[in-house]
Amino acid sequence: MNATVLDPALADLTPARPDTLLLGLIGAGIQRSLTPSMQMEEARHHGLRAHYQLIDLDRFGGSTADLAPLLWSARAMGFAGLNITYPCKQAVIPHLDALSDEARAMGAVNTVVIREGQLIGHNTDGSGWARGFTRALPQADLSAVALLGAGGAGAAIAHAALRLGVERLRIVDADAGRAQALADELNRLYAGARASASPDAAHALAGASGLIHATPTGMAKLPGLPLPAEWLHGGLWVSEVVYFPLETELLRTARALGCPISDGGGMAVGQAVGAFELFTGRTPDAARMERHFHQLIAQREADA
Repeated sequence: MNATVLDPALADLTPARPDTLLLGLIGAGIQRSLTPSMQMEEARHHGLRAHYQLIDLDRFGGSTADLAPLLWSARAMGFAGLNITYPCKQAVIPHLDALSDEARAMGAVNTVVIREGQLIGHNTDGSGWARGFTRALPQADLSAVALLGAGGAGAAIAHAALRLGVERLRIVDADAGRAQALADELNRLYAGARASASPDAAHALAGASGLIHATPTGMAKLPGLPLPAEWLHGGLWVSEVVYFPLETELLRTARALGCPISDGGGMAVGQAVGAFELFTGRTPDAARMERHFHQLIAQREADA
């Protein structure tokens, strides 16, 4: 199945608004995700009963090769939609019926809406990151920014960063070809040839005003720093996508050096807000979802 451009007829359809929603998240190592609680709690405030199922590839020895049967099963069982996370955001695309303009441009999907038997891919990562970033660092210098990671989240953020006005975006990825491909695509879509692939983080950070970290390093199951601490300095702002722990080693180190920071919670809430609206056709209360997110984080830290 090859995803096509989203048919306007599908885009205009109002999502079904049943009293009960079946939702899920497909990814690896997702048992500690806060997305289920955020979606179910917001649904409750709208008079909906939502069941949110974690579909953890690590739990059954699965991989991206299992996406086709998983998506078929979700459609057969009447799921309203799915969130998609690492390592599936790009691998899921060939299995979808249609893509929103945003998802197609970014080459990554984090939300699949199941509507009238069609699997429609969307991306709320970029808008979610932008919402959190501008709230945390409204005066950030966007003259030269290093982006670590050109995967699903990194690609979405790269588009959002250029839309926010980043003048020079230097992209680093363990797969140099992927970084170059993303830079080429960005320069095709946005005026000014503002994106470039850098050979390593040291090169990307030379003279940079900001750093966006968009790899899994720093997650509870992948602790550590994505780059040497001595490459950070107080004149650099740092934006993180990892939200558990909320203060990663990168943010802890950056904070100690006096760097302005934006944690991964802003993106987590922002993408959840967008996904809820896509799933339900209802406007979520973003402030309420953010309060709930921080309550969940506080509880988790207390239990640790």
